[in-house]
Amino acid sequence: MNTLYRETIGEGDRHLVLLHGWGLNAQVWRYTAERLAPHFCLHLIDLPGYGRSEGFGAMTLEEMAEIVLAAAPEKAAWLGWSLGGLVASQIALTAPQRVEKLITVASSPCFAAQDDWPGIRPDVLHGFQHQLSEDFQRTVERFLALQTLGSDSARQDARLLKSIVLGLPMPGVEVLNGGLEILRSVDLRQPMTALTMPLLRVYGALDGLVPRKVVPLLDELWPQSRSEIMGKASHAPFISHPDAFCSIVESFLIAK
Repeated sequence: MNTLYRETIGEGDRHLVLLHGWGLNAQVWRYTAERLAPHFCLHLIDLPGYGRSEGFGAMTLEEMAEIVLAAAPEKAAWLGWSLGGLVASQIALTAPQRVEKLITVASSPCFAAQDDWPGIRPDVLHGFQHQLSEDFQRTVERFLALQTLGSDSARQDARLLKSIVLGLPMPGVEVLNGGLEILRSVDLRQPMTALTMPLLRVYGALDGLVPRKVVPLLDELWPQSRSEIMGKASHAPFISHPDAFCSIVESFLIAK
């Protein structure tokens, strides 16, 4: 049975949808949710095939966005981390009338490195896809460790991410491969130049998956957007620096 998991918490009258990254689930937002719940009505979604959203196979970014959008409020701000940032961005492109504001966190419109674009080397992503079939759990753990590398609290953050993954049903290899294929192949750089809603991009200065070199390139390509680099954070700034992260998000969402 295909059922998308969504949890709604919070006391505010502004709706905010939060989307997690590859391999994880909505539990990754638990500390963020504690801080934001007094101000917003939060909708925490497990992406199709992840966590409690079981029964889904591999899908394209467009298919994933369509399923998530169907479970979302009619009008909301959207916050997506990493792969979730791509899903939120695709939703903003598909149904801009339903996206009040957009926040991407440690995300890139094009994750794969190209000649003129910094990112994850394609052979690294291919390697993860190959390793998934050989040593499923170790491959996921390696990817989680990469996400925290560089921050002062890297070991603690990696343990937390691992506990979030292991605390709920693990995504199947097919689903994880599908997610890696999205990271490897999708390029939304040009389509997102057409977005008109307020857009905030939050980065970790020490992020090894989304290099900070993308920031000035997107500042130029998307002059209507705003960027924020968190100095001592890596790929999961909301875990390593929750108070500073939530302060940035609140300021952006409350601003007129």
